Amino acid sequence: MSLEIRAGRRTVRISRPDKPLFPCGIAKADLAAYHAAVAPAMLPHITGRPLNLERYPDGVEGPRIFQQRAGEHFPSWIRRATVRKEGGTVAHVVAADAATLVYLADQAVITLHAWPSRADRLERPDRLIFDLDPSDGTVAAVRAAAREIGALLRDLGLEPFAMTTGSRGYHVAVPLQRRADFDAVRAFARDVARIAVARNPRLTLEQRKAARGERILVDVMRNTYAHTAVAPYSVRARPGAPVATPLRWDELSKASTRPDRWTLRAVLRRLERDGDPWAEIGSSARALGAPQRRLAELLGELRLS
Repeated sequence: MSLEIRAGRRTVRISRPDKPLFPCGIAKADLAAYHAAVAPAMLPHITGRPLNLERYPDGVEGPRIFQQRAGEHFPSWIRRATVRKEGGTVAHVVAADAATLVYLADQAVITLHAWPSRADRLERPDRLIFDLDPSDGTVAAVRAAAREIGALLRDLGLEPFAMTTGSRGYHVAVPLQRRADFDAVRAFARDVARIAVARNPRLTLEQRKAARGERILVDVMRNTYAHTAVAPYSVRARPGAPVATPLRWDELSKASTRPDRWTLRAVLRRLERDGDPWAEIGSSARALGAPQRRLAELLGELRLS
């Protein structure tokens, strides 16, 4: 048995459409239909970016396959980007259209992880990402930390955008002009995080879980060459099929804005009602020159205090 889904200019065949992927009853056909429907909102955020693919051929209760390389059997119309790695290269999928998203759903790709740079200038990221990962702290504390980092970024002359991860935490993303390389962007993010941690003892840069206690990790390692972050509007392999959902900034002040609040079935209604809060994110892209000078001032004040 199979199903055909029209996605843009192509019709994509879904094999075994009734195959369950989530215990809540979501099947492969549901994931494929979601990808087709969410594509207009999702594609502007991932087009041109190499992707890592999180696959669950036997559903989310089965083994996970974390796949970087595009499958040899993938059709020729799916775009690839050849990326250097230690000892060679790897050809990643680059999502360029709705049909690619639907095809990946047929391959039981539940979660897409996107590079913070695009294939035409891999060394120059256009997203800076802070991943706020709670240990045992409350969700309210993580939202408060995101707001604090956002206020700090605005002080530096940058515009922050928030997103639920669909898992346990939130991302604060900053659009950048493609001028600085990964090392410079990561160093900038680390210094921003240092100031945030100095101001709020509930935050930490400690990567080891055992050493964090109840503090919230401000993870800046997404800003590294070949590292990825969950793509906006991507489904997570968790109960209920929660979705990584872009937010309006004021939603970080609402107790209802849980990291896993919006699901595959709910996020399309949200988009239809409110649109994509990140639709204009690109217009806020800035270079890091002036923010770096302001950041140096704040670091100097931190050393003197």
